[in-house]
Amino acid sequence: MQSAVIFNLAVLEAKTGQHDHLRDALLALVPATRQEPGCLDYTLFELCEAPGTFCMRESFRDQEALEKHFSMPYFKDFEKRFEELLARPLQLIGLREVA
Repeated sequence: MQSAVIFNLAVLEAKTGQHDHLRDALLALVPATRQEPGCLDYTLFELCEAPGTFCMRESFRDQEALEKHFSMPYFKDFEKRFEELLARPLQLIGLREVA
């Protein structure tokens, strides 16, 4: 049985005054995450109409790879900063590829 690829869009909104800190923290995740064996895509975007709101387009080989990502030390370090950096909880939107 083949595992299903996991597609997500993570939406993160910076607290007032934390735009640069959140951007830098997210940028720091990118190269390490892209090296994870189960990572297929990890691309950071910022909303044009809402500076300080970032979207991470991510896909992982399967649920196990996603859970492994969440357990990585660099992600855990970032997670510890959520209260400091985020205006609201991280929104993780699951996606299903259609075409």
